Amino acid sequence: MNHSVNLTRRGFIRSAGAAVAAPIFLPSAGRAVPPSNRIHVAMIGTGNQGSQDTRAFLAEPDVQVVAVCDVNRASYGYKTDKQFLGREPVREMVEKHYADQRRAGTFAGCDAYRDFREVLAREDVDVVAIVTPDHWHATMAIMAARAGKDIYCEKPLSLTVEEGRAMADAVRRHGVVLQTGSHHRSSPRLRFVCELARNGHLGRLKRMVAYVPGWNKAGPTGAWTPTPVPEGFDYDMWLGPAPWEPYHKDRCLYNFRFILDYSGGQVTNTGAHSLDLVQWAHGTDRSGPVEVEDAGSEWPTDGLFNVATKVHFRGRYADGVELECVQTDEPLAFRLEGTEGFVQTGYWTSGLLCDPPSLRTATIGPGQIRLGTGTNHFRNFLDCVRSRREPLAPAEVGHRSASLCHIGNIAMRLKRRLCWDPVAERFTNDDAANRMLGRPYRAPWSLGG
Repeated sequence: MNHSVNLTRRGFIRSAGAAVAAPIFLPSAGRAVPPSNRIHVAMIGTGNQGSQDTRAFLAEPDVQVVAVCDVNRASYGYKTDKQFLGREPVREMVEKHYADQRRAGTFAGCDAYRDFREVLAREDVDVVAIVTPDHWHATMAIMAARAGKDIYCEKPLSLTVEEGRAMADAVRRHGVVLQTGSHHRSSPRLRFVCELARNGHLGRLKRMVAYVPGWNKAGPTGAWTPTPVPEGFDYDMWLGPAPWEPYHKDRCLYNFRFILDYSGGQVTNTGAHSLDLVQWAHGTDRSGPVEVEDAGSEWPTDGLFNVATKVHFRGRYADGVELECVQTDEPLAFRLEGTEGFVQTGYWTSGLLCDPPSLRTATIGPGQIRLGTGTNHFRNFLDCVRSRREPLAPAEVGHRSASLCHIGNIAMRLKRRLCWDPVAERFTNDDAANRMLGRPYRAPWSLGG
């Protein structure tokens, strides 16, 4: 596809979407979407979550996955021992999917890359999905926005508060659509619970509890010994802007979540969902609390993993609503308490624990606040790529949800009460805490590329 034809196709997708409601672009039963009207998607990151997101995009009939990118060619070692993932296995999965659709037996239309910059240079790519460790999100997203690509970026949106602000600003400046992978916003049940609070069914909101689980992986304790870098794994590129450290098999792939150079533990993993939802319920998902403090967190003293082994912090909003983020062994999502009742729910359970029981059957009437429709987070994003509307979890919201995770981690690490200005996005009483809002980048990388 030459440059001029590609620009016409991309322009057609976007201009047509602005004029017509998104559902008209979905095919009728038994009809394929013309290639000229498909959204071309490139996957950056093909591990545990990346492979799941790839399947989600493949399920959408108006999408063509044209490229995959990962620093790992192929290996085991992801979330489960049985997962064999990386750019080559996921490319094979994509090509098998399209070959099966064509009933032709073969398909070779998906390219595989090691360096994401080659993906961003392709004029025929409309959307990039960034499903990498957290420390890569900001650089990739800002470069993608500059290249005019719409972005699906997994949660948490950023590694630091400063990164998140730069990402949200870049998305706005370049006019691209970004959906944060906070897919629980597309759960009708969880959305309904948030609507109960937003419409006063709980009375005046008093307290919110966001739950996170404990570690689900174990790394080497005490002194540990570096191990050889596996063949086919570009470790220097995997580190990217993060500090140089010797390789260990438990540093990378899924286990990055438990090392502060790359992530924030379960606070930014599962907490990016539960804290996002309570802020949505409170109507502060574009703002944040005014205070955060440690409430008894615990941290490792040695070993490779160095995120909190026990998560517990509290916060307070300007209107007096209290927040608690606490670790639990139960599959809970969040709890909301008001002057006239409470509701508590989990991510995967179908029911609600509530008082009064009538909350289960409450209705959100005409003229009341509705927080969206639909059950497919990827479809919501793709429809917004066409319509140029704001998705359920836009960049500003993803940034604010991640920021709450980050300032909670900072309060727990410093073991003190911090005053937060959600407008200036700075602490007002602690210079040391403010120095933790950003991180230096390892050369030659920078926040913008």
